[in-house]
Amino acid sequence: MRRLILVGMTVCAALSVSAAPAETVLPATTSWIGNTFGYGDGSWTQIDIRAIAVTPDGKVYTNAPWDESGAEASVYQDGKMLGFAGGTHGWGNLGGNAVAVNGKYAYVAIGVGNERGHLQSPGIWPDKGKQWFGISRRTIGDMKQPAPFRAAPQVAPGGRADAGRARMAASFMVMNEVAAPARSEVGEAKAEVGGLAADDKTLFATNPSHDEVDVFDAETMQKKGTWSAHEPGRIALAGDGTLWLLTDTISGPARLVHVRADGRKLDDAPALSEGTEAVDVAVDAKGRVLVADNGARQQVLIFSKGGKGYAPSGTLGERGGIFAGPVPGRPGPQRFNGLTGVGVDRAGNVYVSMNGIGPRHDTIGAGLGAVLESYTPEGKLRWQVQGLLFVDGAWIDPARPNSVYTGNKRFELDLSKPPGQDWKYAGFLSNRFKYPDDPVFHTDQYPGMPFARRVDGRTFLYLTDMYADHLKIYRFDAKRDGEVAIPSGLIAGRARPVDKVPNKPPGGDWLWRDANGNGRLDADEFTINTTGKAKAGGWGWWVDTKGDIWRTSDVRGIHRFSYGGVDKAGNPIYSYDKVTTYPMPQPFTQLRRSIYDAQTDTLYVTGYTADAPPQPGINKEVGRVLVRFDKWSTGSPVVRYTVALPWQLDAKPILDLIGITVEGRYIFTVEPVGKIHVYDKETGKEVGVMSPGAEVGKASGWVDVPFGISAFRRENGEYLVFVEEDARGKVLMYRWKP
Repeated sequence: MRRLILVGMTVCAALSVSAAPAETVLPATTSWIGNTFGYGDGSWTQIDIRAIAVTPDGKVYTNAPWDESGAEASVYQDGKMLGFAGGTHGWGNLGGNAVAVNGKYAYVAIGVGNERGHLQSPGIWPDKGKQWFGISRRTIGDMKQPAPFRAAPQVAPGGRADAGRARMAASFMVMNEVAAPARSEVGEAKAEVGGLAADDKTLFATNPSHDEVDVFDAETMQKKGTWSAHEPGRIALAGDGTLWLLTDTISGPARLVHVRADGRKLDDAPALSEGTEAVDVAVDAKGRVLVADNGARQQVLIFSKGGKGYAPSGTLGERGGIFAGPVPGRPGPQRFNGLTGVGVDRAGNVYVSMNGIGPRHDTIGAGLGAVLESYTPEGKLRWQVQGLLFVDGAWIDPARPNSVYTGNKRFELDLSKPPGQDWKYAGFLSNRFKYPDDPVFHTDQYPGMPFARRVDGRTFLYLTDMYADHLKIYRFDAKRDGEVAIPSGLIAGRARPVDKVPNKPPGGDWLWRDANGNGRLDADEFTINTTGKAKAGGWGWWVDTKGDIWRTSDVRGIHRFSYGGVDKAGNPIYSYDKVTTYPMPQPFTQLRRSIYDAQTDTLYVTGYTADAPPQPGINKEVGRVLVRFDKWSTGSPVVRYTVALPWQLDAKPILDLIGITVEGRYIFTVEPVGKIHVYDKETGKEVGVMSPGAEVGKASGWVDVPFGISAFRRENGEYLVFVEEDARGKVLMYRWKP
């Protein structure tokens, strides 16, 4: 390990620069990528879909445990979002994994908690330490309206509930009460409702944790009966009154069974072939049974009744789904990816929901994106809606200026088209079947914020996470893997976030490189940091154009992992004995970001000083001070200027900066509410600001990641600036030509 001591730092050239006294609004156009709807009209596609129910006229009702803006349970028809239920998000509320409809009501599986005991009112929220899972009944014409079936609980004096919340509680039926999780997370719970089916008289609800199916009067919600089934999940009601049911859904593999309404088993159900991962079932008007197979085939399996029971009669979907054919990872009609639901309308149109991984996993959608599609009976795509991004940023592909990488997708741009029509989904990067060890499936809930760099004629993708803990590295081989990013390396941070990585050594602070090129994390490919100087911790990552990785620690200085070329498998080489550590430069007392320009040997550093200290409880932000250092690598850096960054914690919304990047002539920074501040990188003076435009409803969700902004200067001088947008399943794209 090399350690460079900065002696003789030149400070006489420093110029102190403050923010401009009055903001200049820059003439920028706002667009977006990753969502069918930009929120200009108030619509967006939710970020996850776990279950669907289809009405005879083709309305699709959805459900999922989480959508950042509360659209867990939504309604779509003919490629449009018609609305969402509400009451499934925040203040103790969660969505779920099941939904059913009849002529009057929508029945939505939800969870109800108490925010660690802060919500108190008997009958409205569970007692402290408890969690409820059950069914919320809503009117089918307006899902925001509860459809009560019992008297509303009395609002407790001093309790945190109102009459509206009490009415919502009067339309909720508890199926299971369990101990609340130790941490407030959205995850899998065996006590959740597994499946729902309804007609105008009866509601069927599966309870996998109790190995039973409960039968309720659809109007009064009084229980009419219960019958046994092993780990029952999704359930579908056929036109003849019988039920099709998936069992063994927790331990797997799931089996398909056919029963009468009282649970008595019929012996005509087909056996599912080996490798089938059945996740949903539906019955069409012809009595055909449709099974969504989320296994390697990624198809909807169709069964029809014959002389000896039901037998395979067709499929919907290309075998292998999105990973099939000569270009694995290329999206397209019938190239399914992470099937979660299937349904049919009276005309025989088929509806398919996906989320990139399937209905059962340890996260809230892994940031892999929701897709809802409708097909004609002949298999032609009718319409599609997409909500593809969550806690995700974007970075222009250095080899293709019209190509954009996000955490696990690629998009193509056509900037001649209007905002929102100027992007196309072009590639899905994470192949869970070929590369199941991919750290994206084992580290955290989200693929990560991207840096794309082209070094030695090869493009590498680097992904950091929501808390800047670790760095994933990927290579590409278009001839062999198409759009798929091949796991190539991993720089671990703290121990807990990488605890589930296959074959990892104990603790954190280690490197992995795919030495044999198989994309698996083999035990002999890990290197532990034995230098005695920890590299883990801190909020700063940067990958420069030469391939060096910059890791900024809060108080232990700046670590520079030198790019060492590529190995025989095509991986970029990084090692602990090729790390240069720079001590914290003056005048900083804490660091947050370091951005290095390899062409000019310039380092832009942000953080806090004695005169501008941090405040406890505020994380992810870049800090209050920006300093540009010239001649950084000479041992005698020169301070070009110091900038006091926007920082006012009592402002509403809070005023600070959470992201920073450098491109062309400018420094681009972003507030948590998506407002961009642009600085001249030569002088440090603020040039102006950009804010979300009418194209996206003049709104942005919280920028909730440390690297939520990137920029690219086009040949015509126009800048594209990308900003992560938590709330509504997209990344904002600003276009600005100085």
